[in-house]
Parts: sequence; C-alpha cells; structure tokens
Amino acid sequence: MYMTCNDRVKCYTDAMNDHTHTPPPCAGLRIGDVAPDFEARSTIGPIRLSNFRKRWLVLFSHPADFTPVCTTEFVALASEAAAFEKRDCALMALSVDSLFSHFAWLRMIRDRFGIEVRFPIVEDPTLVIGRAFGMVSAQDSDSATVRTTFFIDPRGVIRAMTCYPANLGRSVPEMLRILDGLQAIDANAALAPANWQPGEPLLSPPTNDLDEVFAAEDPTSWFLRNSGEQR
Repeated sequence: MYMTCNDRVKCYTDAMNDHTHTPPPCAGLRIGDVAPDFEARSTIGPIRLSNFRKRWLVLFSHPADFTPVCTTEFVALASEAAAFEKRDCALMALSVDSLFSHFAWLRMIRDRFGIEVRFPIVEDPTLVIGRAFGMVSAQDSDSATVRTTFFIDPRGVIRAMTCYPANLGRSVPEMLRILDGLQAIDANAALAPANWQPGEPLLSPPTNDLDEVFAAEDPTSWFLRNSGEQR
C-alpha cells in the first residue's frame, strides 16, 4: 500500500468551499469535512479517492479478511451493487490486510457463494488511511476498531457516518436508505423525518420569521410541516 502523502497531516485536502473545512491533524472526521485524499493499491488496481468525485461514494472499512460477519456483509453488498450503481454511488472497502489476502478472500466468496465482489478493496496494512480518517487513533495497533462507513457526496464532502462493532453486521437496506435520504434532501432542499423511506413526504425547514410563528393556526405548523412533492 502506498499513499501520495508522506504523513497523515498532508493527507488532508483543502476545503472545497466555505461550507466545508479540513479537520486538524489526528482529529476524528466530522460530517461536513472533506474526505482525506489518498492513493493506494486495491483489488482493481491503483486507486485514488478523489477520482470518485462527481458521484456519491460509500467508503467502508472492515477489521480483517476471512472473518464471519464481514464475509456476510461483502456477500450482501455485492448482491446489491446494482442498487448502489442505480443511485450513481460507488462502493469502496478498506482493510488492513494485504492485497493478496483480499484476492484469496474474494476467490473464496465467489467459490462458496457464487458472488463476485467487483468493487475495490483497498489495502491499509500500516493503518495510515484508517488513522487519517479517524477510524483508529495514533496509539492503536488493533485493526478491530476499523469498522466505519462514510457517505461521501460528489464534492468529496462527508455527509453521514455510521460505526458498528465487529460482532454486528451492517444493514445494507439502511445504507441504501441513508443514501436515498441524502439525495432526496439535496434535491428538494428539505428534511427527512424519522423512519423516512423513499417516496414518503419530506419536511420543510422551519421558518425563521417570528410573525409567521405567531400567525400559525397550528402551534406546530411553523416548524413541523411537509414539503410537498419530491423531485
């Protein structure tokens, strides 16, 4: 595995606009940060994160190859790869194992489950990428902490993150729901309520006008209102 930067600090990209910012060195990433760029070996060849700009990207990590929970996740994600592609979203996995370990694991998955994993799996044996993304602290040597999912928008901005323990598998339907929700609120300048599903009403942002607040017939209508049709 190799990176274009010699240290984690240089890995962080400049903010793309006034609405994003680059976190300080060694800080955990937050929603709204630009995802640190990197170049590394992967199962589809050398790969650079910034080459995925202009489309959505789900970057997710797993502790190690040949582990039971991660194997089920990769089978599930590869089975739903077309659903992510339909949403103009690429998948990219990250693991501390070597490239050849990835190859052996993907061969086992294909032979055992009849599923070919075609999205890239990046090797990160030195934990450099994991630490740059705040998945692992500078003091940690245990890769089991590397199990985070980043939802990155076409500008390279982190829009959502989820973390799971090693003994609980991710929910692929929830990953798709998060992606659908992010795309829907962007397209409609709206908010997604609890348990929102595609096709259901979104919410309008609350008013900032005190006169509208006092004039509302329903005491909740100024801040809790449907936005109308989705685009």
